[in-house]
Amino acid sequence: MTNQILGAVELGLVYGLMVLGVFITFRILKIPDLTVDGSITLGMAISAMVINTGRPWAPFAALLLAMLAGAAAGSVTAFFQTKLKIPAILAGIMTMSGLYSVNLLIMNNGTPNISILGSPTLFSMFQQSFGVSKHTAMIVVGLLICAVVVALVEFFFTTHTGLCICATGDNEEMVRATSVSTTKMKWLALALANACVAVSGAVYTQYMGYADVTAGSGTIVVGFASVIIGETLCVKRNLAVGFVSAIVGSVAYRIIVAVAIKTNLFPTYFLKLVSVLIIAVALSVGPAKAALAEYHNKTRRLRQHAGNS
Repeated sequence: MTNQILGAVELGLVYGLMVLGVFITFRILKIPDLTVDGSITLGMAISAMVINTGRPWAPFAALLLAMLAGAAAGSVTAFFQTKLKIPAILAGIMTMSGLYSVNLLIMNNGTPNISILGSPTLFSMFQQSFGVSKHTAMIVVGLLICAVVVALVEFFFTTHTGLCICATGDNEEMVRATSVSTTKMKWLALALANACVAVSGAVYTQYMGYADVTAGSGTIVVGFASVIIGETLCVKRNLAVGFVSAIVGSVAYRIIVAVAIKTNLFPTYFLKLVSVLIIAVALSVGPAKAALAEYHNKTRRLRQHAGNS
């Protein structure tokens, strides 16, 4: 069971940046961006192709190129939304669908999966440099990457531009009235979010040792579930806590899945169904509380009216 938990923590950290990207669009910008399923695979494909060059700097270059490609994918979605006035959900689906072909093109002109076994990765380089175990290398490297990216994202959102993005998600009309371009803010947020997602895909390839064009299917559902679990575990006091909660939620989600599979609560092919149920229950809590509060207020008013009459 210990190995399953360690594996869940490792995978949770690998997917942590993906959940961070989902958090930026879903909670800050208030847009459900479905580009994620395509942009994470984009990061996987680029990482595999770069690492297979065999160059010693390839694992680092893979992260950088994946980040730039993810930002470009997010920019395409932003273009659809802001310039062509396509609804947010449809814009994300269009980009995600287009990226499937792009990813196949990147992966040796149509190869559906590529192995990088035997090539140096961030994890193998750390393991060899410090003489630690495989699990230790994966957890430490995953933590370092998540910590660096979270710190950079947190710093960005303390700047004037970052604060304008937050304001755009809260009240777009008000931001537009202050002569700030909401189009630019959406563009930056979607680019930043998908850059995080693509970096997560690049790390995933180095963690698993391969890239597969179908590996990103259903990622957005896992992202939503992880965001909600993280918010449940970490009481959100400010944006910094929100970013950390995304990583915590990613790890917690993977641990929950690992425990459920180990105890045979449900078969592995039920994972996406369970994720959907988690999202449905979590998102219905708020409306249910509001409806219950309204019912109590209505009942109290009726009692007061009956007492006065």
